[in-house]
Amino acid sequence: MTSTDRVSIEVADGVAQVRLTRPDKMNALDPAMFNAIVEAGLEVRDRDDVRAVVLSGEGRAFCAGLDFGQFQAMADGSRTGATDVTLPVEPIGAAEARGQQAVHVWSQVQAPVIAAVHGVAFGGGLQVALGADIRIAHPETKMSVMEVQWGLVPDMCGTQLLPELIGRDRAKELALTGRVFTGAEAAELGVVTRTAEDPIAEATALATQIADHSGSSTRAIKRLIDLAGHVSLAEGFRAEQKEIRALIGSDEQKAVVARRMSSGGKAR
Repeated sequence: MTSTDRVSIEVADGVAQVRLTRPDKMNALDPAMFNAIVEAGLEVRDRDDVRAVVLSGEGRAFCAGLDFGQFQAMADGSRTGATDVTLPVEPIGAAEARGQQAVHVWSQVQAPVIAAVHGVAFGGGLQVALGADIRIAHPETKMSVMEVQWGLVPDMCGTQLLPELIGRDRAKELALTGRVFTGAEAAELGVVTRTAEDPIAEATALATQIADHSGSSTRAIKRLIDLAGHVSLAEGFRAEQKEIRALIGSDEQKAVVARRMSSGGKAR
């Protein structure tokens, strides 16, 4: 188990439980939290024993967004602290700012990432959840693309990820008003995948199911679906063929076939 005063990582049976661990502040984002989230993402990215990830928050909330003290510093004219995360650093994928990396790093993790969202997910907290492949939220979770209420814009990949999930018009409506909406409405809009009374348990069950499959297969599926809409059809089709040729006859694929045959070909 890896643990800091901001994020913990625990891996068992192929599932990495990544938890934001600042419950006294509802897991609010400060420079240390941004760094810890990025470092956690990079750690699970580089681990061979991780086949699925559950991203959650400890305590009463998933993440309340930017720490209130950072907003006060901005109002006082400070150009340090929260604004540091907007400055260019060594890129991670397409992200060159630390705040964006706290979201984009999850797309760089080869294993599927499932966010379990409860309590609140405001502003940057919601954007962190958007970085996951799948989001499961409690129906009464409070969410908001809140930046406009502070005279800001969603700058943690939100303006790029949200329209892809729910369309430009709905993304604009949420971002331009900063209104609060529930997990139930988020599921209707497509902001989250579905709701559950116990999001962490539901996400863990799903992660366990995914982790039971071939890691090579699930990683390839994530890569291919992430390409959709971002490359031409011809390039997407070529990518499918490249992935399938690499899988067919591999030791892992042979083991999967043997296991399925021994169970009578039944799905588990």
